[in-house]
Amino acid sequence: MAGDQLQVLNALDLAKTQLYHFTAIVIAGMGFFTDAYDLFSISLVTKLLGRLYYTKPGALKPGTLPPAVSSSVTGVALVGTLAGQLFFGWLGDKMGRKRVYGITLILMVLCSVASGFSFGSSPKGVMASLCFFRFWLGFGIGGDYPLSATIMSEYANKKTRGAFIAAVFAMQGFGILFSGIVSLVVSAGFDHHYKAPTYEDNAAASTVPQADYVWRIILMFGALPAALTYYWRMKMPETARYTALVAKNAKQAAQDMGKVLNVELEAEEEKVRRITEHKSTSFGLFSKEFVRRHGLHLFGTTSTWFLLDIAFYSQNLFQKDVFSAIGWIPPAKTMNAIHEVFQIAKAQTLIALCSTVPGYWFTVAFIDIIGRFAIQLMGFFFMTVFMFAIAIPYQHWTEKANRIGFVVMYALTFFFANFGPNATTFVVPAEIFPARLRSTCHGISAAAGKAGAIVGAYGFLYAAQSKDDPSKRDAGYPAGIGVKNSLIVLGVINILGMLCTLAVPEPKGKSLEEASNENVDDQDEEV
Repeated sequence: MAGDQLQVLNALDLAKTQLYHFTAIVIAGMGFFTDAYDLFSISLVTKLLGRLYYTKPGALKPGTLPPAVSSSVTGVALVGTLAGQLFFGWLGDKMGRKRVYGITLILMVLCSVASGFSFGSSPKGVMASLCFFRFWLGFGIGGDYPLSATIMSEYANKKTRGAFIAAVFAMQGFGILFSGIVSLVVSAGFDHHYKAPTYEDNAAASTVPQADYVWRIILMFGALPAALTYYWRMKMPETARYTALVAKNAKQAAQDMGKVLNVELEAEEEKVRRITEHKSTSFGLFSKEFVRRHGLHLFGTTSTWFLLDIAFYSQNLFQKDVFSAIGWIPPAKTMNAIHEVFQIAKAQTLIALCSTVPGYWFTVAFIDIIGRFAIQLMGFFFMTVFMFAIAIPYQHWTEKANRIGFVVMYALTFFFANFGPNATTFVVPAEIFPARLRSTCHGISAAAGKAGAIVGAYGFLYAAQSKDDPSKRDAGYPAGIGVKNSLIVLGVINILGMLCTLAVPEPKGKSLEEASNENVDDQDEEV
């Protein structure tokens, strides 16, 4: 049974890297480009939203979003993403990867546009409608995680599969970078045209009415890359592994992959029947057999993704707060509303360009050479090292002469997050579970990650508030543990990530059936 591999799957495993591989990377990757743009662009405009809707006349500092509103605006898309990962992950195994793939993209396009049209005349109305549309935007984004990873893993050959899946995920780095660039261009254009004074010079005039267009344009831009790839996404054939092993249609699988690979493939209907009726392919997700075979693996993929995303999203969504705390972004009152968007976007773009994007592509280059396990362990280790190196002598880094050093150290934590667990936690769940449960298990693993992101988004917002100095807290927030102690906590979380990585297997160089022990019974395992 162990060697009973279908010809069509063997052809995919041994196929030379060719045009269809790169086409699949671009089609799946543009979804991730959009995901990252939509999830992280909100952090660029939250300060502007606070100025527009919550500035009180005569206040010494510009308005900021109240705690409950800020955490909702930042985190509601993550809640939607978690729900979408579970739902579409399950649906991808029930209906097929391709059939569900277009639904997620339409949802992302419509809700990106709708976010920019958030309506209402009161702050409460605007924020409520923005949160509503961002929840459903997140729901669509959530579906992209398990579907893109599963499709790419099932299309790839076993020699470079890790690099292909990682390349899809690496498009997230370009999405983060693009959100910064769009924000820079839009804010620079508006700032140049409407020359507003700083808040301390003229509080009322520092936020021009046209600033309301800035955040709307930035959020709506996320619809463009998703819309451009819809046609090509619909042209992709269903993966052979789903068609043969789940839908049990050997003839269709051979036809589809024969066109893709430009070879003649035998249908092997009898072999498909024998494989799909074997007892090793009949256990379900909630069975003792699944727990025995894959329980530890699922614990490894969910726990590491959960812990990674607490640190990763805390860092990403609250860069502006950290940079403001060390003085790299000027105090809000010394800028007008639109120029503040420009300064925040500049800081995020520099970090993305110098550390986030290179980190992703280092993973693409080395994942099939040194393996997923080694990269994940190394990434968690160096994230811990640099987090503690920032946090323990935190007072040293806040001094003006040392700010560049702080930014370099902070950037290195991003580099090793991406040349590390942020990429591998996405890759591995698409490789180590059986075809009929692959999308579901990836969705569960990704949803655990988003649960961590929600903890990071909501928790860090409160935790990073100054413990001793009320003047350094955002309006309406209670005392937290401060940025220094928050960074120490994130360092400890990274240590836990290293320990949980020990539960994750290494699928490098194996076919998906070998990596998942699919079609392997107890007798085969003992041998």
